[in-house]
Amino acid sequence: MNDIPAPVARVRDASHGLGLQIELRVMDVSARTAEEAAAACGCAVGAIVKSLVFRGLASGKPILLLVSGANRVDEAKVAGTIGEAIERPDAAFVRQATGFAIGGIPPFAHATPISSYFDRDLLNHDRVWAAAGTPHAVFAVDPQALRSVIGAPVIVMG
Repeated sequence: MNDIPAPVARVRDASHGLGLQIELRVMDVSARTAEEAAAACGCAVGAIVKSLVFRGLASGKPILLLVSGANRVDEAKVAGTIGEAIERPDAAFVRQATGFAIGGIPPFAHATPISSYFDRDLLNHDRVWAAAGTPHAVFAVDPQALRSVIGAPVIVMG
């Protein structure tokens, strides 16, 4: 895999640095949405990790929610859990915070440190699939190992 896009190489290298075992795939089809990713990976939508960036209303800081593809974020519930109301920022904020475009945001390897939270429902799977830097790249990983290396608390998202 020497001929991969730079964002995907960044994710690969970061996974090595974290000691995280991943199975990386660069595909011809889009995996921008949870449904597209599930079809491309041959898994249930619930085994897809949606990396959703929000902004804290009080702090203005980015907050990463790693959400099961089968779930929708209940913003009020999440706010009650993390102690700050959240809002959806624009694409420029997301790119500045993560260094990646929406549709390819991985759970790690971000441009800036980001507080992350992990959907409890992802732990129901032996293996989950997450974006690997572009809408055409994903990786498979043990969800508990992923959660552990990024230090994300487990919360209920929906």
